[in-house]
Amino acid sequence: MPRWRPDARERLVLAALDLFTEQGYDNTTVAQIAERAGLTKSTFFRHFPDKRDVLAAGQGTLSRLLTEGIAAAPADATPLAAVAAGLEAAGRAMTSFNRELAPRLGAAIAASTELQERDALKQVGLAAAMAEALRTRGVPDPAAGLAAELGVLAFKTAYARWSAPDNELELGELAPAALRELHAASAELT
Repeated sequence: MPRWRPDARERLVLAALDLFTEQGYDNTTVAQIAERAGLTKSTFFRHFPDKRDVLAAGQGTLSRLLTEGIAAAPADATPLAAVAAGLEAAGRAMTSFNRELAPRLGAAIAASTELQERDALKQVGLAAAMAEALRTRGVPDPAAGLAAELGVLAFKTAYARWSAPDNELELGELAPAALRELHAASAELT
């Protein structure tokens, strides 16, 4: 088995998505994922603690990009402008690989309660990271928490639009636009 190839992580993600689609999440084992990827189980466990985490492979990177974007926003930026900067930074980093996986990832999550729970935890983690980045900028609670939650919802909305087959816009454009839409919609709630 060619374990030396540098794309092991991507191969594991692709293999897992293929198997989750073919036979369901619950019926797929780590051994099957590793075999499909042409790797060993030990290689799988060097990259992921369990099969559930395969689908959250980029969460740490996404959190980092969001928080770095928030930190890099101008000092006088409003909390939502800082979140928009984070969304734009994270969106610019998404590749065609991420876009191609989106429909399969969504289908796998929709078909598994366990993956839906993991996805919800991922969103909580992203919101917590953004809220902390905002608090570091001096934004008090509850404004930091609210802006972060709007940011997560905007990212989720933009990601769905970005992965649509007929979309031609970049995620870095769509995410700040979705945040503006949500902000406008929240003003209508009063």
